[in-house]
Amino acid sequence: MRKTKSRVIYKKVLEDYRRTLIEEEKSGNTIEQYLRDLEGFMHFTNGKPVDKKMAVEYKMKLSKTYKPRSVNVKLCAINGFFKRLGWYECTVKLMKIQKDTFRPVDKVMTKEEYGMLLAAAKRLGKRRLSLVMQTLCSMGLRVSELRFITVKAVCQGYADVTLKGKTRTVLLPEDLMVLLGEYIRDIGISDGCVFVTRSGKALDRSNICHEMKALGEKAGLKRSKIFPHNLRHLFACVYYAEEKNANHLADIMGHSSLDTTRIYTQGSMEEELMALNKMGLVDLSDFRLEHKTGIRAKEKTA
Repeated sequence: MRKTKSRVIYKKVLEDYRRTLIEEEKSGNTIEQYLRDLEGFMHFTNGKPVDKKMAVEYKMKLSKTYKPRSVNVKLCAINGFFKRLGWYECTVKLMKIQKDTFRPVDKVMTKEEYGMLLAAAKRLGKRRLSLVMQTLCSMGLRVSELRFITVKAVCQGYADVTLKGKTRTVLLPEDLMVLLGEYIRDIGISDGCVFVTRSGKALDRSNICHEMKALGEKAGLKRSKIFPHNLRHLFACVYYAEEKNANHLADIMGHSSLDTTRIYTQGSMEEELMALNKMGLVDLSDFRLEHKTGIRAKEKTA
């Protein structure tokens, strides 16, 4: 993408940037999100040249409508665009966010709720959906990585996943290999992706999310908790609880930064309270004695 001295944003500039993002092998969803955020900023500029003051004003405007995390996502897209054009002096600081101490129990799926989903899928004869959920959850995959689960991968017990310019090897649990092997034989797949639509295309996020939402309602679960990425989140939580190894978890999940992995290693408030109670750092012996005798500590020392 050519750097431009004119700091006016128009559609031709955004189309050039689209081609740059494609060359950088950004995912299709990422590219569309970046361009939507940039179009919002373009409309805000209203054809005027961009400067630092304008970028800060837009940041303030966003902060009145969106939560800090959402604002930062949009600012990252805009800052990346500025840097690509050489407009470094226009970049703005991200909003400061206090990291969450506890895992939000109202949003994260539990192992018990996952079991309820699988039970509902079995009851309703949703075999493919059940296997999709078990594959995502037992391997910690992103939905976009499901296409790498092929007949060959099932036979050899591992898959090479390539995403965002990085390749990692993921293992299939032995029990999952058995289930997928039976599924492959039953539906007569000889090669290619295991999970495909009737037309032979790999399942995408919308297919899976729609089916999961409907299944969640049948299982009596909160709709807000039922989406594919929560299965990846559950894998990370269960794995970390067993192994306590954040570095290895980051490698398994394909994270470039441990800060990303940290999101998955947080405990719930209930788990944290149980850990604090087990530490035994509070002495209640005098308190119990005072209640038995009716004598307060101050009277003892008087």
